[in-house]
Amino acid sequence: MTAIGTIYFWVCALVALGGALSVVVSKNPIRGAMGLLVLILSVAGLFLSLHAQFLAAIQLIVYAGAIVILFLFVIMLLGPSAATPSDRRGLATRVFGGGLFGLAALGALTLVALTMRAENHPLPMPNPDAGFGGIDAFGSILFADALVPFEISSALLMVAVVGAIAVAKGRQGVPSLSKSEQEAARIALPTTSQSEGAEGGVFSHEIHVADGGEPAKEHSA
Repeated sequence: MTAIGTIYFWVCALVALGGALSVVVSKNPIRGAMGLLVLILSVAGLFLSLHAQFLAAIQLIVYAGAIVILFLFVIMLLGPSAATPSDRRGLATRVFGGGLFGLAALGALTLVALTMRAENHPLPMPNPDAGFGGIDAFGSILFADALVPFEISSALLMVAVVGAIAVAKGRQGVPSLSKSEQEAARIALPTTSQSEGAEGGVFSHEIHVADGGEPAKEHSA
């Protein structure tokens, strides 16, 4: 690796660490999402340093272009000022566990670095093939040796989509009105609306009298 390549690697690595720390430490959800975006971009840069162009492109398209945008939509839906309440129960245990995990990771990195520099136990890195990391090499492996796992993963995603539709279609215990019941309700109560202060939503099927009287009885199938 040349000097420029080494500098590029360390810059991407430090930016990735900074983005990861921003995600964990930041209390503002928007800042956490921006830290996640920085982390994803730096990881894509690390993939480029490994000559894995396809993985770098997928990292940008799927994670930076879709997952982070989804997170931002959820944050905006909940409110940018939404934050979890502070909970100091078990703080010492969490700090101890985090410190222990950090020390273990630092020890593992130190052990790898010492092993690579040892004269008796060198770890040479072989030169990759010319097509390594490209779309052609990735596609030949994906649709040859990994075809069955790829199709199984697509089937699992289809099951997840069907489950999400089934959950979204549910009415959470609120009975729905058939077409005949809706027509009968319109004839019986021609001017109906929700009373003030009532909570209505997508799954709400209650009929309230416009003059603020008692709500009509719910019709059930």
